[in-house]
Amino acid sequence: MASNGLQSDHLETLDRDLGRFSTLERATNYMARPMVGPSIGFIFILFAGLIAALSFGQANNTLIIIIVAVFGAYMALNIGANDVANNMGPAVGANALTMGGAIAIAAVFESAGAFIAGADVVSTVATGIIAPESMGDSATFVWVMMAALVAAALWVNLATWIGAPVSTTHAVIGGVMGSGIAGAGFMAVNWEMMVAIAASWVISPIMGGVVAAAFLWFIKARIIYQNDKLSAARTWVPVLVGIMAGTFVAYLALKGLSHVIEISLNLALLIGLAFGMATWLIMIPVIRRQSAGLENRNKSLKVLFGAPLVLSAALLSFAHGANDVANAVGPLAAIVQVAKSGSIAQDVSIPFWVMCIGALGISFGLFLFGPKLIRVVGSQITKLNPMRAYCVALSAAITVILASWLGLPVSSTHIAVGAIFGVGFFREWDTERRLKLAHQSEASPRLAPEERRRRKLVRRSHVLTIGAAWVFTVPAAAILSIILFFAISGVAGSI
Repeated sequence: MASNGLQSDHLETLDRDLGRFSTLERATNYMARPMVGPSIGFIFILFAGLIAALSFGQANNTLIIIIVAVFGAYMALNIGANDVANNMGPAVGANALTMGGAIAIAAVFESAGAFIAGADVVSTVATGIIAPESMGDSATFVWVMMAALVAAALWVNLATWIGAPVSTTHAVIGGVMGSGIAGAGFMAVNWEMMVAIAASWVISPIMGGVVAAAFLWFIKARIIYQNDKLSAARTWVPVLVGIMAGTFVAYLALKGLSHVIEISLNLALLIGLAFGMATWLIMIPVIRRQSAGLENRNKSLKVLFGAPLVLSAALLSFAHGANDVANAVGPLAAIVQVAKSGSIAQDVSIPFWVMCIGALGISFGLFLFGPKLIRVVGSQITKLNPMRAYCVALSAAITVILASWLGLPVSSTHIAVGAIFGVGFFREWDTERRLKLAHQSEASPRLAPEERRRRKLVRRSHVLTIGAAWVFTVPAAAILSIILFFAISGVAGSI
């Protein structure tokens, strides 16, 4: 009996110890899970420094190149975490793509765009904002670019943390402007470009929102509100897909492939028109087969818009990779060139290893930290379905082409988010209009003001958060960059 009691005590003690161990294990797992992403990101940053050391070789400036490569990798991770959400968020929010599928597609097409068509965009980042000849010496130019890169990365990281999609281009430009002023004075800044960037804060989201709302109105009027929805869809969906295909071909020609082959706006539009018409003709029998056997309801229409939406997300990622990789590695490429030649050049080339850091960093950033912003863009601003998300994606491409034709500066981030707001506000207006018509015809009681506010389809808190982040991006990055410039130059001067 004593033996059984002793055995029972041992078992109770073992159960308690195991309970403590399992509790500790759960706590450890809980604490470790949030650290997985930062840990992998830190390893990638160290890997970028190693690549820089091996690629640049033994030279007096090797340590500087390693440090800047580390900061460039950090910036690339932040671009992937923040900026790519604008391309993938609508498709994920509309349930046309899973989060894993969106990350996989974006990683492939972002990298392809960066490698194939991203090499020549860096000159604007490196020399278009601050006049290189205004720098007293090459060392000052290096400190300017380094401070700009770190400041932009810190600001984008903060914006991602608070859940605000911002323009990484504006962050880099603000950083270069701030450190350029600190290093060479106010006269070194291209103020015409800065005024144009400030104008784009207003132009980009308004244009994106108006275009997206116009397409949603067309889809509702011509397809959704029709008695025979499937018959209307067989007529208009091929037209809409043709418009999308033609627009994206023209968009890629202007924003991506133009860095490989020189393409004028008129030629891009002609190519897009031909491709769009061919797609329209091809899609007529395809949509007819897809719609066969579907019920005459809105849910059936989502099936017809799913594939075009996935394709548009992939194409937007390609164009984004071609253009925005320069935000991560533009300053790095400029510093590498100065370190090699000892002089500041107007045209900056980009070595392959530098492009690898930018392309892989964007993909890693999306994979490790992107889901948060993808959810914000895709589902937390307003509810999206494939039709609404299609309007957002199409608006992004059309608005960029329209702005290029008019010579207006725009931000792809602001366009995409503005398009989502445009879709949401249009739905509010359309719902209100239809309720008024119903009240007039049925003499129904009007809704109380509290109930009307509850039925708003756009979350106002996100409007304020994102709007504030947009307005503060350039000045915040500039102030951070000024502080960092004096800190970096002070440390360098004391060595």
